[in-house]
Amino acid sequence: MPPGAHPSPHSGPPPAPAHLPPPAAGAGGSRRRRWYAGGAAGVLVLAGVLGWQLLPGDGANSAGGRPEKTGGPSTPGDQPKSQQPNGAGPETSTGPEAPTGKKITIGIKTDQPGFGVKQSDGSYAGFDVDVATYVARALGHTPADITWRPVRSSDRETALTHHDVDLVVATYTINESRAKQVDFAGPYLVAHQDVLLAANNSAISKPADLNGKRVCAVTGSTPAQMLKDSGAAPQAEIVSAHSYALCVSALEQGTVDAVTTDDALLAGYAADRYGAFRLGGFRLSGDERYGVGLPKGSPLKAKVEQALKAMATDGTKDRSLQKNLPLLAKRGGE
Repeated sequence: MPPGAHPSPHSGPPPAPAHLPPPAAGAGGSRRRRWYAGGAAGVLVLAGVLGWQLLPGDGANSAGGRPEKTGGPSTPGDQPKSQQPNGAGPETSTGPEAPTGKKITIGIKTDQPGFGVKQSDGSYAGFDVDVATYVARALGHTPADITWRPVRSSDRETALTHHDVDLVVATYTINESRAKQVDFAGPYLVAHQDVLLAANNSAISKPADLNGKRVCAVTGSTPAQMLKDSGAAPQAEIVSAHSYALCVSALEQGTVDAVTTDDALLAGYAADRYGAFRLGGFRLSGDERYGVGLPKGSPLKAKVEQALKAMATDGTKDRSLQKNLPLLAKRGGE
């Protein structure tokens, strides 16, 4: 009989084995006949048992095959979401996803002190880099899965609408105009226009004290004009520079009395000289809300929101602010 074949339940007993043990020495012919009869009867019993096992009945399928499995899903569609092949978890799931090994591309500034700078070893550091890394982990990506893409302020919407990046974390202020083109999660930080002063400057304690003082701002920027138009310090003398780095250098040298823009950016430029400067704390504008930009309709938005909230409550945000933007941490980064 071929391996794996079964005897038919309706056939006679299979032939006796070709080689049977010899009878004991001295046995007569009648004893030999009884031995053969007993062996044949045993084979008949065995054939009957096998035939009964192959007949339909309890625990077997209607075709006479193996019993059906019970107690578990039989198709991927019957599996719970956390076990389905697509890896989708329960909708109420919280906390970081399991690492997927898939890449995620995140747009960041690479020349914004305190937020995103490229270091000599080729890595990136800053508060926005920490936020982006935390969010990526929550989405199931390790730091090695992240592809960092440098972005300028002028091309953040383009990078998102063209799907060149999955997220943008780059001092990206949420406003109505941008929200028509992209989605935002957050804010993860709230900034206000302020002034940066020398730490030992006690002559300026309120916005009106800036009247008659030299206040540096980047050429063409709105903070300088707002300082005058808002009535906070209409007599301030505005000194223009090509970058805030130059303004901070002038402040350090004493050729200007103050620098004005968002307090978060000021804290970043001052981070390398901690102890030399202080923020005025004037809040010369409304809230400037920094958010994580996503392509319009991105399915990641809800999970990014959850990650930002978790970062704020578990202490990670405060530690990153203290490390990257100590002046902002001192005033209480929102």
